[in-house]
Amino acid sequence: MIDAVTIKEVKLQLGKLCKQKRQGYEISQEDLAEALGLSRFTIQKFENGKNATIDTALKIANHFDLLESFYQALKDLESSNDIKSLY
Repeated sequence: MIDAVTIKEVKLQLGKLCKQKRQGYEISQEDLAEALGLSRFTIQKFENGKNATIDTALKIANHFDLLESFYQALKDLESSNDIKSLY
C-alpha cells in the first residue's frame, strides 16, 4: 500500500503554519487579512485547511518571509532529478 500525502493534509498543514506564524507575531486574522488585501474569512478558511488557493498561500508565505524557502525547496526538487513521471 502506498502511503501518499493527500491534498487535504497539505492544506491543513499550510493552515497550521499560517496560524502558528500569525499567533507568533501576535496579529489577528483581521490584521493579516488587511495586510494582504484579503478578507478575514479567507484567512479563517485558509487556517482551517479549506479553499487554500496557491495565490493565498504565496501571499501568506511572502508576508512571513517564507517565500524564498518555498522557492528553494522547489528548485531543490527540480535539480534532484528525482521527479517521477505519472505516465
